[in-house]
Amino acid sequence: MDHLCKYLIVGGGMTADAAARGIRELDKDGKVIVLSSEHYPPYDRPPLTKKLWTGKPVDSIWRNTAETGIELRLDTRALSNDGTHILDSNGNVYRYKKLLLATGGTPRHLPFASNGVIYFRTFEDYLRIRALADAHASFIIIGGGFIGSEIAAALAMNRCKVTMIFPERGLGARIFPAGLSEFLSSHYRERGVDLLPEENVRAVTGTDAKAAVVTSSGKTLSADAVIAGIGIEPEVSLAKSLGVAVDNGVIVDEQLRTTAADIYAAGDVANFYSSALGQRRRVEHEDNANTMGSVAGRNMAGGSEVYDHLPFFYSDLFDFGYEAVGELGSDYDIIEDWREPFRKGVIYYLKWGTVRGVLLWNTWGQIDAARRLISAKEGLGAESLRGRIFD
Repeated sequence: MDHLCKYLIVGGGMTADAAARGIRELDKDGKVIVLSSEHYPPYDRPPLTKKLWTGKPVDSIWRNTAETGIELRLDTRALSNDGTHILDSNGNVYRYKKLLLATGGTPRHLPFASNGVIYFRTFEDYLRIRALADAHASFIIIGGGFIGSEIAAALAMNRCKVTMIFPERGLGARIFPAGLSEFLSSHYRERGVDLLPEENVRAVTGTDAKAAVVTSSGKTLSADAVIAGIGIEPEVSLAKSLGVAVDNGVIVDEQLRTTAADIYAAGDVANFYSSALGQRRRVEHEDNANTMGSVAGRNMAGGSEVYDHLPFFYSDLFDFGYEAVGELGSDYDIIEDWREPFRKGVIYYLKWGTVRGVLLWNTWGQIDAARRLISAKEGLGAESLRGRIFD
């Protein structure tokens, strides 16, 4: 069946919802169709590893996208095109005037057969893990980064036995300075999480009832379930079929247009130029999804906004939390400004003598100050940074 629309959005996440609302700010009546491969309507993704585990009700995550008057098609995957229309997995054809690629990313998989591993990403994954957690299942978490650390803390707080396996020396070691990574690792152990740092996973075997994980050093561990949080890959298959430029995501200009006329991209999949950092980047966090989606929607509806936002991200880890903005890496020049060592402070990440990123550890309400510091591109030393940001 053929469908005609003014705006077609491929992807059903936070970016798609934000884009639909952006369109409606300028065009109240233009027909919008959203194609989503998920079974559920758009929802806030961060609570899946955060607040849903500490009492936030499930009803609070829904974005209520249908209130914008769009047509939402769930369990529908966009497959291919011929340059003028999109074909979906149900045999429908969509002809559009403006197209937004909000396809996000797909979980990175282990480099070997790993049937039964939960690659945590969606609300359905949350429901599956929640049912296991409510039965006090045991878990092995593969990965010590953003998702792995969050879901491990969430499960441990819900009285589940949790073991983490990761190749780094400590939790968050790719972005945290060594002392903070070591402190956080010790805190996880105190909260009952078993850590196996400097280990890789060689094999995952077992049955539906019990899984076994074999590490590179020869250890064999068993648990009721295995969760992998090892990042995502941008979903660019449709973009490639459309012939738009792709390089670590879909290349967009300052107004979020791809290299093809009337096709835009936003969210996790979009590779954009950051004026504050002076380079291209791709950001996989909520603030970017919401802000970029809104700008893309308004531009599709006739706007001409430049996307020059410097998005932030945040995390909750047991008793600690942080907000961060810019580029973070443990290999940067790092200046630590602690009000209370490892419990409250600000960490600055410098390269070429200028601040490229700021991590606010248990320090709140200072994201805009951090953004201004990064955008200023000033040469700053340790003494001028200490006490610069505080709450």
